[in-house]
Amino acid sequence: MTLLEWLTPWEFSPALLVLFILSGFLFWRGSRVRNVQASRQWLFWVGWVALYLNLHTMVDYYSERMFFIHRIQHLFLHHLLPFIIMLSYPGQVMRAALPLSWRKRGRDFLQHQASGQALQRFFTHPVLVPLLFVFFVLVWLLPTPQFYSMIDWRLYRVMNWSVVISGFMYWNLILDRRPHPPSAMRPWGRVVSPLLTMAPQIVVGIYITFSTQDLYPIFDLCGRALPGFDALKDQAIGGLIMWVAAGLVEMFGFVYALATVLRLSAKGRLHSELLTRFHLASRPKLSP
Repeated sequence: MTLLEWLTPWEFSPALLVLFILSGFLFWRGSRVRNVQASRQWLFWVGWVALYLNLHTMVDYYSERMFFIHRIQHLFLHHLLPFIIMLSYPGQVMRAALPLSWRKRGRDFLQHQASGQALQRFFTHPVLVPLLFVFFVLVWLLPTPQFYSMIDWRLYRVMNWSVVISGFMYWNLILDRRPHPPSAMRPWGRVVSPLLTMAPQIVVGIYITFSTQDLYPIFDLCGRALPGFDALKDQAIGGLIMWVAAGLVEMFGFVYALATVLRLSAKGRLHSELLTRFHLASRPKLSP
């Protein structure tokens, strides 16, 4: 298979193509309006290109025919690539690319209109967002949703977009470096959340790895793309990817959030009711 054939979409999506072009243009233009570090630009573009390759190439063909490739794809779509892209903090860069009048209207909508405030609360809710993050990675592993998502291209697209969007929502909370408020989630909550969200994924990954029955016969029905892989071997590798690799990405989030807590504490910006109650909160030094 040639490179051009690899890059050919298995299921062409005009909407996806427009979204990628628009997001790339906004970040490119915003990075010329603002002084964006080279490392942040690299993080965005590497994640942006990799996300496109996972969503709109022949990767989908193999993902529909090998369970472990399907898990690798979702590892990238749900965990790693949203994590990498959100490390570049693209929102403020893309916002800078918009006309000033659009930015003012957007700010007024989010801050002063009930529908805008409700929308913002939904996308940044400190409890709902982590729950959705776990839900959308686990619900598609149930045999029945997995079966129908593989035979219906519309449901397959819903599956992929649900894991991508929930991934961006989650890492937007965890990688926030601000104190609370104005951040939606408390700093210590950002530390604990990856530990809580990885636990059920690890349990399910272990179950899939050591299962002695074919949980997903749809891959045999579609025809496995790689020879030499029976159902249990394919399934065991996929379970290991979910168990180990996905947990490792969440550990990166845990370490990053913990480093943020230490940085805020060192600067006297860590507001904690528990620490204040026991007089342990860091306080800025007063000049004599």
